[in-house]
Amino acid sequence: MENMSKKRVAILATDGFEESEFTRPRQAFEDAGMKVDIISEKSGKIKSWKDGNWGSEFSVTKTLDEANESDYNALMLPGGVINPDKLRRNEKAVSFVRSFFKSHKPVGAICHAPWLLAEADVLEGRKITSFESIKTDMMNAGATWYDKEVVVDQGLVTSRNPNDLPAFCNKMVEEVREGKHQLQTA
Repeated sequence: MENMSKKRVAILATDGFEESEFTRPRQAFEDAGMKVDIISEKSGKIKSWKDGNWGSEFSVTKTLDEANESDYNALMLPGGVINPDKLRRNEKAVSFVRSFFKSHKPVGAICHAPWLLAEADVLEGRKITSFESIKTDMMNAGATWYDKEVVVDQGLVTSRNPNDLPAFCNKMVEEVREGKHQLQTA
């Protein structure tokens, strides 16, 4: 089996991400032996959202100006309402997301994070799920929406909410481990 320590995952987030939708996937990747970088709009720390209020702070590894899709095997997008709504207004964040699709690398998005996928214009013809309140947004972006705990479509892994995290984390780790949707390097 391939050495998982050579796999690198970017988690793109800014202030207001749902804490559990960040910490649990990050832990799953690290438990599988993968390296995780936290990518954000700014350097320093970003603050989570937990139980209806601000939560813990986490250190940013690289800013969007410093990060490059080619350095990563996969991208993970935590939800929350504030986080993806802020990021979808940042052209660098949208371009960073789009670059993973152009390179056919696994991308995970949970809860409201698919808003970023809609903004990146990568949902046409895709099967996904999301938080129920953005179902219409996803369908308007060209996706077929399902009410399931996890939907996988050619390396795109989506889930609805924190209750779906066990299935989401398992599928994300599996997609990165198998790497079947990644471009092969010479």
